[in-house]
Amino acid sequence: MLQLAVDSAVEAGRFLSMNIGKIKQIEHKQGEERNLVTEIDRKSEHLIIDKIKKRYPQHDFLGEESGSHKANSDYKWIIDPLDGTTNFTHGLRIFCVSIALEYKGEVVLGAIYDPSSDELFTAEKAKGAYLNNRRIQVSQTGRLMDSLIVTGFPYDIKVNPYNAVQHFSNVLMECQAVRRLGSAALDLSYVACGRFDGFWEVTLNPWDMAAGVLILQEAGGKFTNFKGFPSDIYTPNVLATNGFIHNQLVEVLKRGIEEK
Repeated sequence: MLQLAVDSAVEAGRFLSMNIGKIKQIEHKQGEERNLVTEIDRKSEHLIIDKIKKRYPQHDFLGEESGSHKANSDYKWIIDPLDGTTNFTHGLRIFCVSIALEYKGEVVLGAIYDPSSDELFTAEKAKGAYLNNRRIQVSQTGRLMDSLIVTGFPYDIKVNPYNAVQHFSNVLMECQAVRRLGSAALDLSYVACGRFDGFWEVTLNPWDMAAGVLILQEAGGKFTNFKGFPSDIYTPNVLATNGFIHNQLVEVLKRGIEEK
């Protein structure tokens, strides 16, 4: 199953790479000015689902573009066919394909492929996390002020949901630096391999984080909500770190929760 996820992610990623700069139509999802979708997103998702369905026609699917396909299976594939659509539409090569498999409500494998750097992040439950078949682990940074943190902003930032702007300001003052790449799946993968020390975002969907959270946890990282309590991929507020700075970042985010 992991090999199928890898093959599907790589095939879709190469399709994306070949089609950057060839978009014919850009649409706005649900009337949201910043939430974009293209025919390339949809074709990538169809490619992935069709490939997996040939092997497992009775499995459930949850795709960013096509929604939920239920067959009442214990297995559910969770797919983001193009994480970083805004980057993609501008020709910025920071995007990826993310595929995860959930079994009886628990994510058991994940694959994230970045075609621009030819980097493949993978993980299986209780078997570790890998980057291009080499074992990875989170950083050992223990002080928030020494940490490089990454975040993202919601599409409805104008109404500032969950005090997103306050959180950004608070964290920026307490860490070494904050980056914003535009792909949550890559953000989580980069925490997993030690490039970043922590990541937070106020509103993510399951397909944004399913594979990335497993990869992070298998690399030794910690995943909770903003208050430091256990979370899951269906809870929108996400905090993921190397574990060493986790409580420090929780304290900063708590301030943002209380701000108006």
